[in-house]
Amino acid sequence: MNGMKPDFGRVATTLAHEEPDRVPLAEVVVDYEIMSQFLGRTVTDEDVAAQVEFWTKAGYDFIPLTVGVMRPGGVTEDSRISSVIKEFLLRDGQESDAEDAWNIWAKPRIHTEADCEAFPWEALAQLDLRRFHDVQAHLPEGMKIIATSGKIFTTSWMLMGFENFALSLKQNPGFVRRVIEQVAQIQLDGVRAISTIPNVAAIWAVDDVTCGTGPIISPKDLRRELFPWYEEFGRLCHEHAQYFFFHTDGVLWDILEDLVALGIDALHPIDPTCMDIVEVKEELRGRVSIIGNISNQLLEEGTPEEVAELVKMRLGTVAPGGGYCLGSGNSVPNWARIENYRAMIDAGLKYGRYPIQIS
Repeated sequence: MNGMKPDFGRVATTLAHEEPDRVPLAEVVVDYEIMSQFLGRTVTDEDVAAQVEFWTKAGYDFIPLTVGVMRPGGVTEDSRISSVIKEFLLRDGQESDAEDAWNIWAKPRIHTEADCEAFPWEALAQLDLRRFHDVQAHLPEGMKIIATSGKIFTTSWMLMGFENFALSLKQNPGFVRRVIEQVAQIQLDGVRAISTIPNVAAIWAVDDVTCGTGPIISPKDLRRELFPWYEEFGRLCHEHAQYFFFHTDGVLWDILEDLVALGIDALHPIDPTCMDIVEVKEELRGRVSIIGNISNQLLEEGTPEEVAELVKMRLGTVAPGGGYCLGSGNSVPNWARIENYRAMIDAGLKYGRYPIQIS
């Protein structure tokens, strides 16, 4: 392996809980503004060649591309769910000119079972996979694609509004179940659709089911309504020789073994605001790899020197023996300082070579 050339074998070795040439870098999202600052030119959603250039030059072994109704991170106007709402629900309505009328987080769309029946699910299911094909000509040797998906829980509660979702979960669970089923089937169909596309090495499901105090809804409800769908994600991934990553922020202890049982190969981001990554590494050692944990607050407010010191600390404590990919404690948003982002990846490339020797 050449430390700077993309080589997904580096990630595969890490996921096997062995030591490759160096600790892989991994992010589920890097904002286009950060990519643009890094390359010194504009990177857009449509420009897959520029995206590949960024992920390659920054030292990654894969490029993440979204398959499904929502991207990782916040609700964006160009996501599939927003496009469908604009096309089918705002076309003739009085609210069509309202700011953020397309945003399901700001304006839930399914208040009743009748709303669920009337929602344009068939249109939402028409997923755009063109980027997965367009990117093929630009992938350098050794680089793979990770398809980002998930958002079953998040999309469902946003469509309903969280208060309505939570009340209905207790008073009319069948209603909630139907919304979740509609979203989950679309997401699963997306996973199936990309399973035969060349160079797709993994699915990274992103769905915040926990927060800073623990699960957002009861573990019992997660086990009954949500986790069976993600267990199917894992089954499909492994059936097609793909890895299965899972992202959720928050305190995981109440559901950690549930996540392991889904068949995940890696867990992200081990939220640095509320989880001890050393403790998690010890608990999951040899079973599930871990990704991330470099403080987003530090990426925004710290100095490059502070970021580099934190990276060295993480490499020294959780990288030995494999099973760790270096990355942020959530994603790299546009408010991260570019010099701090560079400090994170530069320190990873400098100090992350095996055997780990932090001086």
